[in-house]
Amino acid sequence: GAGALAGAGYPLDREATAADLGFDGVTANSLDAVSDRDFVVESVSAMALAMVHLSRLAEEITWWSNPRFAFVQVADAFSTGSSMMPNKKNPDPAELVRGRAARVIVHVAGLLALLKGLPLAYQRDLQEDKAPLFEAAATLEASLGVMAGLVSTLRVNRAAMRIAASEGYTTATAVAD
Repeated sequence: GAGALAGAGYPLDREATAADLGFDGVTANSLDAVSDRDFVVESVSAMALAMVHLSRLAEEITWWSNPRFAFVQVADAFSTGSSMMPNKKNPDPAELVRGRAARVIVHVAGLLALLKGLPLAYQRDLQEDKAPLFEAAATLEASLGVMAGLVSTLRVNRAAMRIAASEGYTTATAVAD
């Protein structure tokens, strides 16, 4: 019963409607009911943070799978051959997840920019909050799926890791201290 700002011009049972919809109660004021989008910004911010962490993992996998290190080998299902060097395996999903994290981060900034100049109450501008929310959710869901598959099929080269660890650089901070 909030309407766009001033409620409805006829009697409504807001408590019954809230109960029927499974809400905890009615809104304190009509302005928050129609114009608050903090929950969208907070949701997309949480998704962006999750994408940042996936991006960091993707960066590690990209480096670890580089032939110079060869700490891990990405399964064929999660890699492609290079156009210049067909024998080289590129961890494409990891690189794509790393790039897609930027898109979700941008959605947070876009939502904040959308909200920053609006007056109180409902404005049609608020219809623009759906696309960033849904795209961020879809990107995160797809990224989680592909990274779960990629990680579950990684082959770890323990010998290469052992050799790298034995070079002594893992204790560089202790030596410097």
